[in-house]
Amino acid sequence: MTHPSLEVLEERIGYRFKDRYLLECALTHTSFANEQKIQTFKDYERIEFLGDAVLEMLSSEFLFRTYPGKKEGELTKLRASLVCEPALAYCARDLSLGTFIRLGRGEEASGGREKDSIISDVMEALIGAMYLDSGDIEVPRRFILQFILSDLEDKQLFYDSKSILQERAQQHGEDVRYEILEESGPGHKKRFRVAAIVGGRRCGVGEGRSKKAAEQQAAYAALVAGGQTT
Repeated sequence: MTHPSLEVLEERIGYRFKDRYLLECALTHTSFANEQKIQTFKDYERIEFLGDAVLEMLSSEFLFRTYPGKKEGELTKLRASLVCEPALAYCARDLSLGTFIRLGRGEEASGGREKDSIISDVMEALIGAMYLDSGDIEVPRRFILQFILSDLEDKQLFYDSKSILQERAQQHGEDVRYEILEESGPGHKKRFRVAAIVGGRRCGVGEGRSKKAAEQQAAYAALVAGGQTT
């Protein structure tokens, strides 16, 4: 696969690297690093380790200041929903981050570019790389606030959509189930179309590359529609 220019990514994130090698490493999956005859780039795992810590600290500070009335347990739960794997993958897709990742041939063939586990890790590695390159915590802070902690209410509704829909349905004595409407594509590029059925009514439809992702989209659609039959 031909990767877009790294300048395109730098423009999207609003930061230009002084040491481009750090950015290259943040975008390099283990499968690609292991395939190289000459180890040009290290994989992202060490930088991701640092980025994860930076993200946890800055998101914790943000939530601590934003919600002075919330207790520790509530803040922990909220942070977990905002920086969990699916949430980071959702934000990474807004940046089309997957198109910049260097993958080995086997991982590429298995659809690794769309896997939440990979693109969420790269999102954290990108945060770590920005911190290392700038030496300034304000650089990853700006990035996190813009791309991860923005539109907080809407994102929280999306990330927690299945549990919120379940709670609301239970309040009305209704059950929630998910029905696969369509399954398409080859094994490594499957797409699922799923309906959220609340109290026997189809209330939302979602699509995704996994059943879980499609169910989450369907639950979100049901919440946005206010439980109306679709």
